[in-house]
Amino acid sequence: MQRSLGMTFTPLDSDFYGYENLLSDREKAALADLRAYLEADVRPIVNEYWERAEFPSQIIKPLAELGAFSFAWEETSPFENSAVFRGFVALELARVDASVATFVGVQNGLAMGSIAATGSAEQRAEWLPRLASGEIVGAFGLTEPLSGSDSARGLRTIAARDGDTWVLNGSKRWIGNATFSDVTVIWAKDAADGQVKGFIVPRDTAGFTTTTITGKISLRSVQNADITLADVRVPDSLRLVNANSFTDTAKVLRQTRAEVSWAAVGTAIGAYEAAVAYSKERVQFGKVIGGHQLVQDLLVKSLGNITASIGMVVRVSQMLDNGTQRDEHSALAKTYTTQRMRETVAWCRELFGGNGIVLDYDVARFFADAEAIYSYEGTQEMNTLIVGRSITGTAAFV
Repeated sequence: MQRSLGMTFTPLDSDFYGYENLLSDREKAALADLRAYLEADVRPIVNEYWERAEFPSQIIKPLAELGAFSFAWEETSPFENSAVFRGFVALELARVDASVATFVGVQNGLAMGSIAATGSAEQRAEWLPRLASGEIVGAFGLTEPLSGSDSARGLRTIAARDGDTWVLNGSKRWIGNATFSDVTVIWAKDAADGQVKGFIVPRDTAGFTTTTITGKISLRSVQNADITLADVRVPDSLRLVNANSFTDTAKVLRQTRAEVSWAAVGTAIGAYEAAVAYSKERVQFGKVIGGHQLVQDLLVKSLGNITASIGMVVRVSQMLDNGTQRDEHSALAKTYTTQRMRETVAWCRELFGGNGIVLDYDVARFFADAEAIYSYEGTQEMNTLIVGRSITGTAAFV
């Protein structure tokens, strides 16, 4: 499943304290192969697709061959690997394009993660290899038009048991990949017991319709959709057998929230690397701007944010590997790294002056995409309250 390009691993200059050295030689080799493909085949086209609000579907199969959808799951992993490595994969994707990183995060973390965390052994065996190979594309349907941060209590999509089938009615919003996904994991409230259940819904199921969300200023290549479910009938064999409450849904979000933190770091790095390159070529007042004190100040502050954030996400991933990570750990990482990302992309865009608002230099894309990453997979406010509850022992959500 994984292509072997045999590329030599070269550490990123932006990994200032050398956290990549924690990876095994095999992990470094896999990361080098992914980096080479992204630089050669993805980076040259992403601005064009971002501006057109289209996803470059031709990259799905190569990403699958490189293992981008495979690493986390025992049924599909080409070799034993760590959560730190999987984090660096998310970082690597985002430092080239946050839309591509989001696509992979939905396919691998949310869609496959739902099946891996809450599906039966048979469901895992049937669906994970197909998703890992890129044969089919997956999506994750939790957020609704009237329910985002309050999904735990405010879910309005209903699933009613009818013999050997379930009938789903409701709507979803902001569902990444959904305009072209083959299957979508839909989360719905059971009409009988009020508990949240999960269902694998094939795209061609009667009553399942999607409408592309247009006019976005962020993650424009991500194909977000509104989903309408009108008497959608799903056989009981497609109900995720171990998804019996929102607590089970939260198992999926706990892991993906950590990887979103890695993607936030990658987005900051993408902007920072563009700024460093520009600072070495742009001449003002008789010398390259990298020789001016205020420009160096912006770069140093940006690198400080990046370095602190890498240290945090590395530790959170290590805790995931050793089984000690809790909701508040991933929540703190998400809220901290996205705030630092937001600062960093703004400083880097500032360094470009007027050139920072056009796609030619990449930084404008990172600047815009940071806004979506700041909000999805739990807003800054919600993650703050998760950590605050852990600190004080008192919930302050309402």
